[in-house]
Amino acid sequence: MKLSNKIKPSILPGFMELLPREQLIFNDIVNKVTKVYSQNGFLPMDTPIIEKASVLLAKSAGETEKQVYNFKKGDKELALRFDLTVPFARFVAQYYNDLTFPFKRYQIGKVYRGERNQRGRYREFYQCDVDVVGNGKLDIKNDALVVSTVYKALKSIGLDKFKIQMSNRKILKGILEELEIENDVEVMILIDKYDKIGKEKFCELLVELIGEEKSTFINKVMEISGDSASIISELNSLGISNELFNIGVEELNEVIEYVESCGEIVDREPYYEYESVGVRIKRSRAYQKTLRMTLHFFDEHDNHITSRGTGYHDICHMTGIDLPEGSYDYNQSAI
Repeated sequence: MKLSNKIKPSILPGFMELLPREQLIFNDIVNKVTKVYSQNGFLPMDTPIIEKASVLLAKSAGETEKQVYNFKKGDKELALRFDLTVPFARFVAQYYNDLTFPFKRYQIGKVYRGERNQRGRYREFYQCDVDVVGNGKLDIKNDALVVSTVYKALKSIGLDKFKIQMSNRKILKGILEELEIENDVEVMILIDKYDKIGKEKFCELLVELIGEEKSTFINKVMEISGDSASIISELNSLGISNELFNIGVEELNEVIEYVESCGEIVDREPYYEYESVGVRIKRSRAYQKTLRMTLHFFDEHDNHITSRGTGYHDICHMTGIDLPEGSYDYNQSAI
């Protein structure tokens, strides 16, 4: 019996391609999002899908490094970009003299991660980044600009069931300083797992880390809820004298006021709220400096589907890429 040499047509698991009717819908989404980005003063740019491995892996470690597709061509070590941020840092360093700061850009492009293929996670997918990078102090109004721009972009493509939550890293860090908690990194990592492990397990582990009295106070803070004004008021009423905490609350309140002054947030349905609650959505990464923004998406039955986090970072610390002397903080949103 003669065996067939024909190859069955297929693509790798976790990769995506669209039929023309689906591609038209996708293109329409991209056009609407880029229109909003442009209207808000962000400039388009792109970077190569393939970068030098030394650039992409300058600061990565652990799981991230394991997920990077890398290969060798001749004597060159190459890699596929796993996000749009590290190539952006390289871009800023390379074209520093040609850019005007603060530099506002947007980029929509494919990224690649060799992680386990599962629902909601792909090995090839698009990121829609909107960033502001500053040389020196970056005005806090840029935080509000990014939040407002993301809100308008999501609305432009017809999404009506999402929630934007904001927090400030300084608030949680200031609370931990006030309580004189020395193992603060462990505590912040645990707080980041709150939703995953549940309240009961969280409380148990927190007591093991810092004792019952301090755990009770942190739980009290994490249970603060309500609209933005109520949350700010409750944070101020905690009686915390720590300077970092008070700066964080003040900055967060300022961002909320700027966002609301944009005039776009007029609906008050549940999924259009700008919530300043946020100690439990804090990401315990050293390069994140102030604002933390998380997008929560829901289905037609109000079930939570997925979340996306963004933040305000130290771009040099985050990527390991050297930039000319200066302070390069940037606010990023990656959808």
